[in-house]
Amino acid sequence: MASTYASAGPNPGPGNNYRAVAAWTALASIITVTLTVLIGAFYWVDAQVKAQAENAPSTSSGTTAAAHEHGTTTTTTTTAGSAGSAVEIARAATDVPPPITRTVPTTVQYNLQTVEVEGALDPANGTTYKYWTFNGKVPGPMLRVMQGDTVVIHLSNADGSAFTHSIDLHAVSGTGGGSGASQTLKGANSTFSFKALNPGLYLYHCATAPVATHVANGMYGMILVEPPGGLPRVDREYYVMQGEMYTNAAFGTKGHVELSETKLLSEQPNYYVFDGRVGALTGAGALHASVGERVRIYFGVGTFKSSAFHVIGTIFDTVYPDGGVGGPLERNVGLVNVPAGGTTMAEIVFRVPGTYVIVDHALQRVQEGASGQIIVDGPPDPSIFNGSAQMTPH
Repeated sequence: MASTYASAGPNPGPGNNYRAVAAWTALASIITVTLTVLIGAFYWVDAQVKAQAENAPSTSSGTTAAAHEHGTTTTTTTTAGSAGSAVEIARAATDVPPPITRTVPTTVQYNLQTVEVEGALDPANGTTYKYWTFNGKVPGPMLRVMQGDTVVIHLSNADGSAFTHSIDLHAVSGTGGGSGASQTLKGANSTFSFKALNPGLYLYHCATAPVATHVANGMYGMILVEPPGGLPRVDREYYVMQGEMYTNAAFGTKGHVELSETKLLSEQPNYYVFDGRVGALTGAGALHASVGERVRIYFGVGTFKSSAFHVIGTIFDTVYPDGGVGGPLERNVGLVNVPAGGTTMAEIVFRVPGTYVIVDHALQRVQEGASGQIIVDGPPDPSIFNGSAQMTPH
């Protein structure tokens, strides 16, 4: 059933309409200029503070707001450098909305909250980081709508935030992708809507200046616009995003690390991660499948380095290039090159059981965190792969 809003009030004449529009336009311009100046001043001061402290680990404590998916907020006290008090930052790869089955457009509403939270960047080493997020996780929630839907975005910025935040969705046909309509101060809310005109898988991210800083801190996610009736059905779907972390200490450093603007601007990350942290797609976070199942991975690069996305020991038999829907598909592909801000949908049918490793095939990045697992169960098939063969001497 379609969601609608109603408004009440007198119907002004054409002249009044013109004057009202002009007045609101002027007011919006004043607000935009004022907000831009304030944000710029705030970041200048913040940059000076960071420049003094960039090479020193933090020992301060603070309060962060951890957002739950349903929009409620709890407050948790954290001490910088304490892995035990840091939250799980990685969004589960299984956190995928149900497939679209309808054929009639409707109005779909999403409540998103921007939250700055202390998270475990590398739990094995006790490394923590102050993430900026959508809904308390990295990546932000996967949004799923149908072509022709009217999408309403309600964005709230948590009271505990130190910064203004916003959202730019690459699925939007309109200036700024919604970012101009969603610049949201801490403790405030904003709402805008758009019509999803083009099917495909698209990035969204914060677009408040300096945009690279907000994105590097974890403010990215994806929105899937399905055609009427949805995409072809598969057995399992997963949501995975790659990013880099530009920290003021080397990979593996214990304790609290912070964003290094110097590293960011020189494009020299210390970490490459899937779903926000080291090891997010291993152990309890590993993906699962059974022999013969068709698995679709919704994959994107949230930050600034391209990825040679590859699952070792498999072939992607179906790929939606650049996340596009409606054009030619690619078949039998070993790896998929995904640019910064890009996406893909890649499908695999597993033929034999085992533990398959997910990598960016710029393989030095595996040593910097970019590694995951797909655990496949089922009967072996030695006619396809015989892993028991032994080497014999000449």
